[in-house]
Amino acid sequence: MNNDLVVILTALNLEYEAVRKNLTDLRVHRHPAGTRFELGRPGGRGCRGALGLVGKGNHPAAVLAERAIAEFSPAAVLFVGVAGALWPSIGLGDVVVASQIYAYHGGTSEDDGLKARPRVWELSHGAGQIAQHVARSGEWAHGLPKGTTPKVRFGPIAAGEIVQDSAVSEQAQWVRQHYNDALAIEMEAAGVAQAGHLNHALPVVVVRGISDRADGTKSATDGENWQPRAVAHAAAFAVALAEELISDPRATGNHPEATMEKCGPAHMGMTNQNIATGNARVGVQAGQIFGPITIGAEPEPSIDLAAELADLRRLLDRAHRDGQLDEASYSAAETELEVADDCLEEENERSRSALVVALKKLRGLVSDVAELAAKVAAIIAVVKGLS
Repeated sequence: MNNDLVVILTALNLEYEAVRKNLTDLRVHRHPAGTRFELGRPGGRGCRGALGLVGKGNHPAAVLAERAIAEFSPAAVLFVGVAGALWPSIGLGDVVVASQIYAYHGGTSEDDGLKARPRVWELSHGAGQIAQHVARSGEWAHGLPKGTTPKVRFGPIAAGEIVQDSAVSEQAQWVRQHYNDALAIEMEAAGVAQAGHLNHALPVVVVRGISDRADGTKSATDGENWQPRAVAHAAAFAVALAEELISDPRATGNHPEATMEKCGPAHMGMTNQNIATGNARVGVQAGQIFGPITIGAEPEPSIDLAAELADLRRLLDRAHRDGQLDEASYSAAETELEVADDCLEEENERSRSALVVALKKLRGLVSDVAELAAKVAAIIAVVKGLS
């Protein structure tokens, strides 16, 4: 899992551009199936964001959210965009963070009418706590036009398959009857939430700016430019949230302690004190033991450094081909890799030191590509272990 990376998805180009304005150091990342993401840094800080466009509807949102999760193994997924308000008290430009997501089109048709069969996904507790903190601080709105501090509201969002623009239609009455606590309505959140749920309950946070009232006045509010204003608010909040989610790994369940809670005990849960007197000797004393036991050191497996460098070259070529490395960085990295190959052939202490230097230079050149940087670091550790 990339604990420093958050996937941010949008449905519309307008929404994509609003988020993109809040990212720095952008570069294109191409998926083999043709999907294009942009990698950047939210707020220009240490965390990373993978921005993608999914289009309208829950189905494409689900497919491309799954693709993004598989490609980047993120710490969390944010879905950012606009929505229609379902209550008069919710103002245009307000930001709604989904505490729950209703897939409201599920149902069964019977003789006495249509019966709801809802599906619901809840916001994870940790991510919700972080979102509440971001909302309380108010710092997320500092980059908005002066005097603009939209309200941030937490509540259910209804996600369906059609655009609702009526307060009296059969569709509107259905939502009001069965999902009357929903604050806003839109068309993608259920698909993204399902993808997160199927990936070990990966945290998914849906952030929507209110651009209309879903009551027949959408043309008028669109004409007043509420869409770009509302999505700018949502994007600002989402980027601040992404930074906070990364800075507090407990919120996404990626902290080592949380990982141990999921995967098993971190220790035996007890301590043992061994006391030996006279000629007595203590061997091994333990409480509960999990897994195999080995007494003494195991022999280190042999490492084929030539094969590791060849694999590194393959990864380097792929990163360049996918647009993760620019031409200058790729060329410089290739030069250092050739130096490393030459040093490996000499097999003496001096060449080993030169090999480490070349690899360190290479690591600096590819530091923005997590897979490459990790691979180079692992090879450096192996070479140092041979000294």
